[in-house]
Amino acid sequence: ASVKLGFDGNHLFAEIVGEIDHFTAAGIREQIDREMYRLHPRELVIRLDGVSFMDSSGLGLIVGRLRVAQELRTTLRVTGADRRKMQIFSMAGLERMQGLRIEQAVHS
Repeated sequence: ASVKLGFDGNHLFAEIVGEIDHFTAAGIREQIDREMYRLHPRELVIRLDGVSFMDSSGLGLIVGRLRVAQELRTTLRVTGADRRKMQIFSMAGLERMQGLRIEQAVHS
């Protein structure tokens, strides 16, 4: 997987493409965190539309970014979660986490 980052002055956008697994999650995490600490965005938006596979490492990636976001008083929004990802998030109780908003993909 790879991550494309963009910043509009308020929002840091992290568009992830490919498979999120144990091997790719660390690099993505480092890139997002570096920009989070550098830019202090009002909101981090993680886009999952281009993610073809995600295991528990993807869950860890999101929960870990939520911790960084909370530390920086930033909100986290996850977009483009298909039905399968929504099931994983639901089983993990993500929708109950403070400061996190999950938006389901339109075509899931």
